[in-house]
This record gives sequence, structure tokens and C-alpha cells, in this order.
Amino acid sequence: MHYLTKDAEIYQQISQISRHKTLWIDTEIADWNTPYPRLSLIQVLADTTDLTGESALILDVLDKPDLIHYFINQIMVKSEIAKVFHNSGFDVKYLGGKLAQNIICTYQLSRKITREKLQVSNLKLKTLAVELCHFSDVDVEEGTSDWGKRPLTQKQLNYAAMDTVYLAAVHRRLLQIYQPEAINEIFNMVNNKSENSSLTPTKVRVAFECPRLFYLNHHFDHKAIFFPKNSISGIGNVFHKLADDLIQLLLINPQIKSLLIADVSRLNLEQISSEIQQIFYTNQFFPYLQNIISQDDSKAPALLQIWQGIQGLIKKLTELLIINRRYCSAETVIKNTFIQEERTLEYYFNLPDGTQQLVRGEFDCLVFNFEVKRLCMIEFKTYHPVDPAAQLAQVSLYSYMLFHKKKAAVDSAVYCVLPEFKDYQYSWEQLENTIHQLIPYKLLQMQEWLKWESPNPNPPPATTQPHLCEICPQQQKCQTFFNTKNPMSNLIQCIEMMIELCDRLTTRSTINADEIGECLVTNVESDPPQLPLEKEENSTTINADEIGECLVTTLASFKVNVDYYGADVSPAFIRVKIKPHLGVKVPSILKLSADLQVQLGLEYPPLIAPQAGYVSVDLPRKDRQIAKFEDYIQKQFLPANTPVKIAVGIGIDGSLLEADLSDPNTCHFLVGGTTGSGKSEFLRSLLLSLLYRHSPQHLKIALVDPKRVTFPEFEQIPWLYSPVVKDSDRAIELMEELLIEMESRYQKFEKAKCKDLTDYNHKSSPPLPRIVCIFDEYADFMAEKEIRTALEQSIKRLGAMARAAGIHLIIATQRPEAGIVTPIIRSNLPGRIALRTSSEADSKIVLGGTQTAAAYLLGKGDLLYQVGSQLHRLQSLLVKNMKLP
Repeated sequence: MHYLTKDAEIYQQISQISRHKTLWIDTEIADWNTPYPRLSLIQVLADTTDLTGESALILDVLDKPDLIHYFINQIMVKSEIAKVFHNSGFDVKYLGGKLAQNIICTYQLSRKITREKLQVSNLKLKTLAVELCHFSDVDVEEGTSDWGKRPLTQKQLNYAAMDTVYLAAVHRRLLQIYQPEAINEIFNMVNNKSENSSLTPTKVRVAFECPRLFYLNHHFDHKAIFFPKNSISGIGNVFHKLADDLIQLLLINPQIKSLLIADVSRLNLEQISSEIQQIFYTNQFFPYLQNIISQDDSKAPALLQIWQGIQGLIKKLTELLIINRRYCSAETVIKNTFIQEERTLEYYFNLPDGTQQLVRGEFDCLVFNFEVKRLCMIEFKTYHPVDPAAQLAQVSLYSYMLFHKKKAAVDSAVYCVLPEFKDYQYSWEQLENTIHQLIPYKLLQMQEWLKWESPNPNPPPATTQPHLCEICPQQQKCQTFFNTKNPMSNLIQCIEMMIELCDRLTTRSTINADEIGECLVTNVESDPPQLPLEKEENSTTINADEIGECLVTTLASFKVNVDYYGADVSPAFIRVKIKPHLGVKVPSILKLSADLQVQLGLEYPPLIAPQAGYVSVDLPRKDRQIAKFEDYIQKQFLPANTPVKIAVGIGIDGSLLEADLSDPNTCHFLVGGTTGSGKSEFLRSLLLSLLYRHSPQHLKIALVDPKRVTFPEFEQIPWLYSPVVKDSDRAIELMEELLIEMESRYQKFEKAKCKDLTDYNHKSSPPLPRIVCIFDEYADFMAEKEIRTALEQSIKRLGAMARAAGIHLIIATQRPEAGIVTPIIRSNLPGRIALRTSSEADSKIVLGGTQTAAAYLLGKGDLLYQVGSQLHRLQSLLVKNMKLP
């Protein structure tokens, strides 16, 4: 079962199960025999093929009225969702009462059939499960246990999960007896599997890189790998075979086990990996080499490259074995490290339209790292990825499918072995976040692309990364099949034709205007050429490797030995990645921040943080660059059903990171930053990113600006929901108006039988606009108790309920102190953005937990963006020349 206790997880799961047509639901009540009973658990089952409770959801809602209210709004009041209970009269009174619609009660159904016809001793759920459905080992005692006590026992959780399994089975059996024609309608439609053919994680990666290449690969099995220039193609299958042979050799060869017998402190990575290379070369690679060259000696150079990659792989796997040797004996360490099992995976993913898509794939290698106590799926590649985001999507699918198979978190790593070895590490938290935020929408999008047939209009779109076209394996096929031209050649042809027309003006006094129009239309139908972004003047070239080596040398002077793992350059800082030698503890690096500031001559101390597989050291740049708004966002109104995203900032890889307001984890934001942190500029760029891409018909903005200096240019824009609010009384009125609007929208959704704003706008016209309320300097309204209480309660209700109604809050303050940003406010604003704060305590308030890093940011737009457990350091956009659309 899936036992969920965190609010964000529960909100997300409620949103997902609201897409099902039938749900089997039970509850557990604390203090049921007192005057003040409390709803403790809500158990939900959506998969009726589950006979063990494996897929049952257990939502811990004890003393969480907002979550209960959200469940009622998303599930109970919707007539399009059938809710099955055994004793609905008891359960439903805790889940909306008379508001609940489309309720099915199996107890009432069994009474209609009669106990005599069913031949059961009574009509209790457990009795029906045993006597009607032949379940065994049914627990009937745990129901009277204390459901108000935490933590719950495993026995209690098993009992709660199995209640939904019994309920679904009893429901099916009762229908077979009483209403057999309803079986197919209810049970066969529950899974609602898509009829589309299965997809693979590799195809998902290609779809992220280029939708058209994905289409050609799926329909015609065309090659679909973007090999970087100067890389060797056609060696992937050979390398994967040899990698499999290597792991098998590690598992069975006694010589290799003997290399790990010595005490851990005496194990030498270079020596052991060298000896494993020799064993593998003698036993596997050399015989294979001889066989291939005897048939075709022209393959020798490629095999040499493969051997180079194998050497890098051996060293990396040896490093993992030495780490695990600290926790295992030499006899068991190898078999405990490499998990041997069936590598083929499949999983049905729920899509936003209520259907499901089957994804099948075969992963390369599964290991266990005893140091972090995590499984890790490893993907082998003979080239470096051209799109890291696409690679992340691919491995997240493997990890997610393994998670459902192993019932444990699974990290991922990608080992790119050529032209030099480099590994990419991804934590389970990052992978799971990618799945929930991106994958369902991408799978649905891929289904739509595959429905297209030539020569119909609106084919799958071209890649958003034009440089990939230069290395595309199907460049010519793409241009002919999708009838596309190189966009730059279109532009050149257009200019040439315009010159010709101008020349003809000298020979005749009139010219046909339609002729000019046809010229322009014909040659700009395809996507316009992507011009290079303007670079900041006087920018200098940074030798990041030299800076990284200098850091390694400086740390060595403090007797802290590390290896340099590369560096990334962002506008404000250089992130150096280092890997501590065995025996070097991360805290010994963390405590050197002040010493590094002095030794390296830095204006600010570096931020040092442990990452998956390395330690990052962020060194401030002396030639700090800005991230100009116009370089990343252009004016272009998007369709009404496009997700509304806010621009958060530029990541370490130079790409713009955005937050989707329809996502439960980023639907409302708390923004904190002291004077000089760049908070006002951040809010202005965030606001402008919305105005540039969404028309006033599809988006409304509510602004609260008590200092009257953050939004002066926006006071007359047509997007305003109401005039800019500048005093406390009007701020309270605005919050009340938003609450009334939220309730009004839910009533409209109920009448239209829609679950949220997106669903409503698909079915109704005119569409309702999303509303984004940006509340600057919230602290200014917190001095008076009455105002403070009223605002807190409004923010609490809007934070808990307004997402589905399309109303979003962005609350900002210079003083994120505990007395201002109260627990009520924090618990209802899931998205967190911290610019530089005046203290470590303020940093903890904004980011939660023990995160103090915001106190050491550089200011001027240097920020930390928290998504789930992931913390991203970004540079906010700067609007140099305010140009309203």
C-alpha cells in the first residue's frame, strides 16, 4: 500500500485519483465512541485487479481539515465519479454528507439481494469477503484499535488497505448476482487503458529532443540518436554486450573476489581497477577482439574506443565496490552490489485525460549503494547527451517503474563512457518530481503526435533546439516527409524575392500587392530562424577547469584531498564539483567556507553542499553577468489551454526554469528576500513573464503594493483584476473577493460536471481566466491583530482550495520572520523562493527545515528555488527596459 502523510503528497494523489470513473473508499475514525470523533484515514482503491492492497492509497488526514475539504471538493461532490462504500451512511457523513454525489453502498445492495439468497451469516464487509468472495486470513480485530494514535502500526495499515480490496471484490460479486450487465461498464472501464501501442523510455527521451524524430522512429523504426559531432556511432550494442559480460565476470570470477579481501583502508582503487581490467581483457575482450578482427579488421579503431569506455566503466564500478566493502564481507560484497533480476519493466501511467499509457523498457544495470542505503539504476551510454532534460526524463521512467516493482526509492545514474568518462547522478526525489510534473503530459502529447497522418496539417512540431537538426540522423527524411525547409534558407529566399520585386518596381509603375503577400506567406510559414541571444558586453572567457584545480590545490593545503569532477558557469557564480577521497568526510569541507573565501580572494564565502555523488562548491564570479529578460522570453500570446507558468530564473546549465501554477507543488508561492536581494526585480520579471504569454482574456492579475514602488508601471494594464491595492483595508477586501470568486467557480464546475478550471474551459465558453495575486510586502499588514487574523484565514483557505479554481497566490516579504510568516501561512504556500535573507533564521522560515543557505546568497537576483526536496540555485531575470505588451 501507499501510506501518505505529507500534505503535498496527499494533495497530488487526490488530484490524480480524481480522474478515475470509479473509486472504492473506506475510512477509519479516531474517537468514534466519543462526542468528538475525528476522521483519521481515507483509504482509496482504483485498481480492482489488486488482491493484496499493493496499490491502495492510505491518506493520513488526522486533524487536517483542509485536506479533507480538498478530498470532498475533488472527489465526493463530483457526480462523474462513482464512489463505492460498504456502509455509506457511516463514512459519507465524514466526507461531505449531503454534498456527496453518485454514492454506491454495497451494504444496501446486499440487502436488496437478501442474506438468504447470498447464503451468508451476516452482511458485514468482512463476512461477505470470506463467505462470498472466499478471502482467507481476514483481520476482524484491528478495526477497534486506536486510530488516533501515531505512529500507526504495520498491522493497522495492512488492515486499512485490505478493506478497500475486500470492498471492490464484494462489489463485483454482488453485481454479478444482482446486475451482471453492469460488470463490464464498471469494472472493465476502471483501468481505462489506452489502446495506443506501448512506448519506451528511449522514445520518451527522443520526444523531448525532437517530436518529429520520435514520430519517424515510432512509425518507421528510423534511427533516433543525436550523436554529438566527432563521436563514434554504431558501437552502442557492442558496448552494452561487453558491459553485461563485465558484470557477469565480476559476479563469478574468484580472482576478482580475492582482490577485495584486504582491509578496507588498504584497498587501492587504481590497483584493483587495473587488475580487473587485465582479468576482463584476458577472459572476455581479447577473444572477442580477435574474433571480430579476423572477420573485418576495419573495425579495430572502433573496438579500441570501446575498450577505452570499458576501462572507465571498470574504474567506476570498482569505486562502488570499495565503498560497499565497508559494509559487506569480501565474499558477499559483489553479489550485494549488483542486483541480478529480470531487467524488463512495464507500467501503466495515468494521463491527464483519464486514459492510461503503457510504457515498457529494459534497464542496463541495478546496483545497491550501502553508503546512501539506496538502489541505483545505471544507464550506459557511449556518447554524451545532447539534451540533459531529455536524459533525465528517460532515466526517471526506469526508476519510477523500478520503484513500483521494488517498493523502494531508486536513484539513477548515467555513465557516459566516451570520449571521456562522465557520470550524471539523479536522486529519487528529483526523478519522482520529474515523473509527476512532466511525464503524464508528455505521454499524452506523444499520443496526439502519433495520430497525425501525412499530408494533413499540423504535424508534430519541430525541435525547439535547432542545433540538433545539424546532427539529426534523419535530416533529409524529416524535410521531405514533413515538407519542411531550413528556416534560414526560407528567410534568404524571401529576401531575394523581395529584392527581385523591388527591381521590377523600376520597370513598371504598379505592382500587385498580393504578389508581395504571397511571397511573405510562402516563405515564413515554417518556424522563424532562431537568432543568437545577445551577449553581455565586455564578457570574458572563464577557465573553469583552472579555477577548479585551484580549489583542489587549496583544499589539499588544508589536508582535505578531493578529485576535480568538472565545473559549470552560471551568471553569478562558478559551481565546482569535487569528489572527496575515501575517508574524507563532507563536514571537513563544509567548515572551510570562510578559509576558502580568504585564500581564494572571494567577496562572499562560497556555498558548499553535498550532492548525489559529489560536493558542489559555488564560487562567486568577479565578472558577474546579468540574465536579461528579453533574452529568454519573447512576446507571444499562448492558447487558452496552455499551462500558466512563471519564470523563476536561469539555472546552472543556462536554461530558464519555470514553475507551473497548476501543479500542486507550485500553485502558490512564498517569496522572501531582504533589502538588496533583488526581490522587487524578481517580482517584476515574474509578472512580465505572465503578461508576455497570456492575453487579458485568459489571465487576470491582482497586485498588492503597500510601498507603492514595486508595480508603478503596471497600474493601467488591461490584465488587472482590480486596481492595485495599497492599503490594508482594501487588501482584506481583495482576499474576500477572491474567496467569493473561488466559491462561484466551484459552483460553475459542479453544474458543468467539471473537476477544475482546465476541464471547465475545455467544455465551456467563454473560458474563465486564471487569476494570479502577487502580494508584495506582506509584513506591512501584520502589525494589527485583526488585519493579521483576517489575512491569515483568507490565505489559508485560498492556499488549500484555490488551485483547482485557477486562483494562485504569490506572497512576498522582506522580513520572513517567524512572527510574520506564521505556520498557517507556510503550510498553505507549497512553493518556496528565497533570495538573500538577513539571517539564517529567516532562511529556515522561507525554505523550511534547517536550510540556512539563503543567508549567504550574493543578492541582486541570486536565489534558491525549492521544489519538493530539491533545491535549485538560480539567477532571476532582469528587466532592463520595461516594455509592456
